[in-house]
Parts: sequence; C-alpha cells; structure tokens
Amino acid sequence: MTRVARLILALIVGLALLTWAASSVVQTTALEWFDRDAQSRAELVLIGARPALADSWDDSASLNRQLVTLASDQRVIGAAACNADFSTRSITPGFPNEFSCMEVGARVRAANATAGNANERMREWSTVALLPTGRVLVSAIPILDQGQEIGLAILVHDLTYIEQREARVQTFLIVVFGILAVMAFGIPLLVTKGARREWNLELRRLLRGGGKQSREFQPILSDMRELIGRMASEREDDPGRWTAERLKQVLNRHLHGEKVVILANREPYIHQYTANGEIEVQHPASGLVTALEPIMRACSGVWVAHGSGTADRETVDRSDHVRVPPGEESYYIRRVWLSEEEQQGYYYGFSNEGLWPLCHVAHARPVFRAEDWRQYRAVNQRFADVVCSEVDSRDPIILVQDYHFALVPAMIRKHLPAATILVFWHIPWPNDERMGICPWRNELLEGLLGSSILGFHTQLHCNNFLDSVDRYLETRRDREHNAVVMRGRRTLVRPYPISLEWPVRWVESAPSAEECRAQVWRELGLKPDALLGIGVDRLDYTKGVEERLLAVELLLERHPEFRGRFSFAQLAAPSRTKIERYRQLNEAVEQLTERINYRFASKDYNPIVLLRSHHEPPEVFRFYRAADLCYVSSLHDGMNLVAKEFVAARTDLKGVLVLSEFTGAARELTEALIVNPYDLESSSEAMAAALRMSRDEQRDRMRSMRAVLSQFNVYRWAGKMLVDAARLRDQERVAGRLAERSGIGAAV
Repeated sequence: MTRVARLILALIVGLALLTWAASSVVQTTALEWFDRDAQSRAELVLIGARPALADSWDDSASLNRQLVTLASDQRVIGAAACNADFSTRSITPGFPNEFSCMEVGARVRAANATAGNANERMREWSTVALLPTGRVLVSAIPILDQGQEIGLAILVHDLTYIEQREARVQTFLIVVFGILAVMAFGIPLLVTKGARREWNLELRRLLRGGGKQSREFQPILSDMRELIGRMASEREDDPGRWTAERLKQVLNRHLHGEKVVILANREPYIHQYTANGEIEVQHPASGLVTALEPIMRACSGVWVAHGSGTADRETVDRSDHVRVPPGEESYYIRRVWLSEEEQQGYYYGFSNEGLWPLCHVAHARPVFRAEDWRQYRAVNQRFADVVCSEVDSRDPIILVQDYHFALVPAMIRKHLPAATILVFWHIPWPNDERMGICPWRNELLEGLLGSSILGFHTQLHCNNFLDSVDRYLETRRDREHNAVVMRGRRTLVRPYPISLEWPVRWVESAPSAEECRAQVWRELGLKPDALLGIGVDRLDYTKGVEERLLAVELLLERHPEFRGRFSFAQLAAPSRTKIERYRQLNEAVEQLTERINYRFASKDYNPIVLLRSHHEPPEVFRFYRAADLCYVSSLHDGMNLVAKEFVAARTDLKGVLVLSEFTGAARELTEALIVNPYDLESSSEAMAAALRMSRDEQRDRMRSMRAVLSQFNVYRWAGKMLVDAARLRDQERVAGRLAERSGIGAAV
C-alpha cells in the first residue's frame, strides 16, 4: 500500500469514526431534547385541562367527553381519570392496560414518598416507558376541587415519532459522510495522479539530460549519487552488532589497507620502572584510551603520543616506535618527547588550567598566560610535524584527539592539503559567550576548522561550537549539512557519542561476580551482609567527588539503617597534581573522608574507603562486578565511560547505576537513576532507592542498558566516523579530478 493510499484510508477511517461519534452525540442529545419537550407538552395539556376535569368530575358523560378531547391529539394514545383511592372513574378507548389507575397511583405515591412528600398533596409525575409498540410517555396530575384532591388524571403520549426523526438524522449523516469520503478519496487521487505524471516527465528529462530542469529537481543528481553511495555501503549501515572483525572488514573496504594515524596526548601503554628497577606496562586512567585502544587493535596503524613513562625511552626503537599491545603487537606507538618546560606550558598550563575549566561548567576559573599559549602553539606544531612524517600517502586519514591539539588540524592541512582529518573533542564545548573568555579563541576555532570532520559527544556541543564560529569568525554556515565553510573548505560538525568495546576484554577475563565480591569483601574487611557503593575517577574537580561523599554522608544521616552496613569505596587515581586546584581537591577529599569516617565509623566499620592510587583495569572491573551500586556524580562531562564500564561489567544483571544528569551518558543510559549531583538530598535518596531496589528491577534496568551498549559500541562509533571520513575523501577525490578535467582549480 502506497503512502498516499494509507493517508486516504486513514482519512476515510477518521471520517467514519467522526461520523459515528457525531451520530451518537446527536442521537443522545436529540433524545433528551425530545423527551423533555414531550414531557413539558403533556404537563401543559393536563394543567390546562385540570379545571374542566374538576367541574365534570361528578358527571360521567361530561368527564368522558373531556378525556376524549384530551386523547384526540394524534400523538396521544389515551387518557384516564382515577378516583382518590385509584379506582378507575373513566377511560378512553385504546388506553394501555399496563398503566391502570392502581399501577400509576402506586407509582405516584412511591415517587412522592421518595421525594419526602408522603403526607402532603400529590405532585405531578411522569415517566418514559417501553411498550411492544414503542416508547411512550406517561404523565399524571392530581385533580383538585376547592383545594381537596378528588382524583388523578393520566395521559399516555406516543414517542415513536422521535425514533423516526432519529432515523432521518442518521440517514442525513451517512449521506454527508459518503460525500466527504468520495471527496477525500477522489480529490487526492486526482492530485496524486497529476503530480505523479508531472514527476515522471521531469524525471525522464533529468535522466536524459536534456533541457533546463525546474528548481525543485536540480538537487536530485547529488541525491542520486548519495543514494548510490549508501547502497554500496549497505553493510556499514546495517543495524546489526558491530565487532572488531566487522570494523576491520569495513575499513579494508574503504581504506584499502591504508593505516590510520591517531594523535592523542596520552599513550595507551606506559612503560614504568618499578621500585626494584624492572619495567612494567601500565594502562592510563583515561576514557579516551579506553575508547580508542580497541580501535587501533582492530585496524592497526600508528598512535602518536607524548612519551610520559619513566621507561618509555628504553623501550622504543631508533625511530621512537614501540609495538603494542605486549604479546599481540598489532600497531605502533610513536612517542614524542617533551621537556619539563614544554609540559608545564602546553599540558599543565594552557590545556588544563585554561581550556579544561573553560569547557567544563564546574566553577573553576580558567587561567590564560601568554607563555603557556606560546608553548601550546609550539608543541602543537611539533606533533603536527611528527604526524606528517608518519603518513604514507598524500591523502591519509588522520584522527586528532581532544583539546590538547586544537591547532594541529590546520597545521597538518598546510602540509597535507588533501588529507582527511577527523577531530574528536572528548570534553564539552562551551557556549559562545563562555568561549569569549579565551584570548586566543579565534586561533583555536580556525585551527579546528582545518579538519574535515569535527566530532563531539552530543548535538548540544555541536551547536555550541557552531554558535562560537558564527560569533567570532567570518565564515559561511552550511545549515543543510551542519557544516562550516571557511576559505572555500568545508568542515562537517557531527555528534558521535563515544562508547566501549563489546564485549569488554577485561570482563571476559575477570572472575565471576561472586568471586569478585568475595575478593573485594576480604580486601576491604566488610561484613557478610554489607552493602558496597563505588566511585571510579581521576581526582578531578569536574567529577563531583566531594559532592558524592557528601551525599553518602547525608544517606547515613537520613537513613540510620545503613549505618554500619553500607560502605562507599572511592577509587581515585591522582591527577595533575602540579596544578594548585588539583592539590586543593586532593586535600579536601582526604579531609572530607576523615570527617565522615570520624562521624559514623566504628571499630570494624568505615563508611568511606578512599583508595587513592592508580588501579589497573582488571582491578577496577573487580570492584565494578562486586558493588551494589556505582555513583557517577560528574558536575559536567562529555560522556563519562565509567558509567558504561559499570554496566558492561555486570554480566550478572545486578547492581544499580546512579548517574549525573550532566553527563553525555545520561542521554543513553536512561534506565539509570538520574540525579542532579548538586542536590545532595535527592542524590542520597537515589542511593537509598538503589540499595533497596528489588533484584527483578535491577535485572530489567541492567538488561536494557546493556542492550544499548552492545548495539552502540566503540566499533560502531569508530566505524561511523572513519566511514564518513572515507566517503568525504572519495568525494573530494572525484571533485578534484572533475576540476582538473575542466581546467578549474579544485575547490577544496
């Protein structure tokens, strides 16, 4: 069935329903009107005839004539006069036996008694009844002689004429409906037929390439090309589950075996010296690494990063490369070395004292220094040069990650004008007014607009970026494609919500949930019936760690039944301790933990367990699988993968996620208990609800969230970005060839 046919059918059904409803309303309303009209007419007739009936009461012949006169109306079936004891005094021919004087008198007496009028004079009475011949109206009125009741007059009206009127109304409505249905079906059919004929003529002219096309049909050629591209990549858009193998196949089809170059400040594997002089491999506490590392294992290539480990220099070759992961060695890390001065200005200074608080609404004042900016710009140039040295074609695909490298896209574009540069900004983008705080906002925006595609976690962050460009740069906004055109080059701005690999390898290798719970209980010295909540974060002021601990304190204060039983373990990796604000946070968290423990602790119980050290993923996932709840209290976050990691870890479908509404994850994991972390009362009540939640509800919520993560995993995230980048590169290649053939410089 075509769309037009469905619309017409829907319209006809709607008209039928409307007609049925209108008919019911009209029938009910008309029936009430007609009944009231008949009742009023009967009462008027009886009241008008009452004096004459009273005067003729003792004269049988005269009384009978009066009754016959009352019954002469074609709508009156009969009339009767009854004595005061309800015996029959006179009756007209055809008067229904069902309404004898005794029957009607008893009903009148009962009606007067119900109305509280048992000892007073009888009042007028009427009712609608059903006879085999149809509906009738029975009316009765007392007859008075010098103020005394001497009897009762009864009048029976025929109401079948009302049914005849109803039938005529229904017939009228059916006729109207039929006319409207014909119009509803016929007129759109004629219009559709004419439009289709015109469409076919225009389409034939378009395909033949002859004549000038109408304005409405001019974009169709590009739409057809796009459709062909979609058909060719039907497998990439298939809604089935994305896996590492599927990602490899997709990238091989689009990239033809080319390597991908990723640029990120943080490396996925850090080589560190241990206390006894041996070298160990560590995994950094980073959501960026958590998301990107499975991609590199799936598609290979080079990861360019700052070499920050104490043993990093001893593990690279002469070109500063090292193959990872250990034992698998599926891709390279290219390490770049920075001096202490460069780290202080580029990383601690401009990136984390300037851009980080600027982009996060967490009430920390951004600090911008000219020297930090110079270091940031110089280090961005160094990394851009290294990336250019790692590519093996004139139009490579390069993934630039996060706020550390806002200037790199334009720098790479200068040396590799045909490169497809995909930038993903892992943190929020501020609104345009807040962006104006930065003295070098224009340079940052221009640097990012050197990219081919600029990705954010949410559409809100995309909108904020576009608003910033509109306010501070002279560019053209392509609203149809959600892009910015600057100096002839277009940058697409897209939301790509980041996620995790599925299944997570740390979960597959982890002990069972029961074993994890037993191990964690032993390590923390918890009682068998204890309840455990966890938080997993870098010690960063945007993560709401202080608000989280205060909510735990309020939980214990408002719900005494959890004292001595509920403990909260905070896994807190120290972060950026060279920055004063972070040192203050470390001290504040430690003091807050001591105060809460002093208030509620006992000999064998501590409500807060602060584990302030680096934790490797296997250890973190043990805590995830053991806990009763996980509280993610970020004050402002791009996505927050801790929330997704907790859900991924719960193969047993137990546990409850309490999640800040200010995370990108809250838009996807809607079955979590969503809270405002600033509202300590509601946050504490959410934790109480989580601890009391039934196993069935936990299972339902967790199953739903896990279904979202399995479908929208990191392979899908990377696949969509890389396929979009590959398609864009193919379009630019075609555009370049067409421009060369026509003798016009390619509009890049």
